[in-house]
Amino acid sequence: MKLSVENAVDVSIQKRDFKFGRTHAPPRWWHSQDAGRTAYFNALSATFPQGEKFFMTAVRHYRNSTSEPLRSQIDNFLYQEATHSREHIIFNRQAADAGYNLRPLEDRVRATIGWARRRSPIQQLAATCALEHYTAALAQHALAVPSALNGAVGEAGDLWRWHAIEEIEHKGVAFDTYLHATQNLSPFRRWLKRTVVMLATTVRFHYILYRNTADLLRQDGRHDWATWKALLIYLYGRDGAMRHLISSIGRYLRPGFHPWDEDDRALLHEALNHFPHHNRER
Repeated sequence: MKLSVENAVDVSIQKRDFKFGRTHAPPRWWHSQDAGRTAYFNALSATFPQGEKFFMTAVRHYRNSTSEPLRSQIDNFLYQEATHSREHIIFNRQAADAGYNLRPLEDRVRATIGWARRRSPIQQLAATCALEHYTAALAQHALAVPSALNGAVGEAGDLWRWHAIEEIEHKGVAFDTYLHATQNLSPFRRWLKRTVVMLATTVRFHYILYRNTADLLRQDGRHDWATWKALLIYLYGRDGAMRHLISSIGRYLRPGFHPWDEDDRALLHEALNHFPHHNRER
């Protein structure tokens, strides 16, 4: 089922104050007692605090020129992203407490974001659209494919499920902001700009993610073929997250694409049942 852009703006984006990992820190290899899976998710988490601040800045730049309902959606997007950043700071601190040195990972992210911040506001927004598409695709996979997070212990697994829920909820906000910001461009120029930025972002995203993963595996003494083989099968096998992501990039490059071409509302409803005592708006 496809949603039109007009229907997409009716998707509820809730303000929730979720808190995980305050009582019990996860074990060092918190995902399936597996060094590779843990390194992949920890590497991804290392990008979030700075990355989500970048997203917030890029979208907020255009907030005052928008009208309802997009303006309120932007406000809720900003709230959710700020909360995600807060929770991943704590998650990353727990990884550091478990013995990992995240500073090289965070420095790598900081350098890339510093470069991106020197681009024009519309290029920053286009990069945000690309990366929000990545997070939404990975979130959809995390919620729809049981093997993605099965084996993730306790509150660590819950944090990733909750983050996935909210990434899907607000997956159209940056894109709709981009459509607003480029409304005076021709459809071809609007498509070309976001396509070029997506291709450039894809290269950088994969470079940072796998450099970060490799750094963590070295720290564990598991930067070896056996560990990488198992991880790549997990990520690129038939039900793999990165295989799903690559397929989703092809959809993003189509003219006329919109994030809510895929209606994930049933998936959201099912996933929220995992948090019966926390599924409420502030």
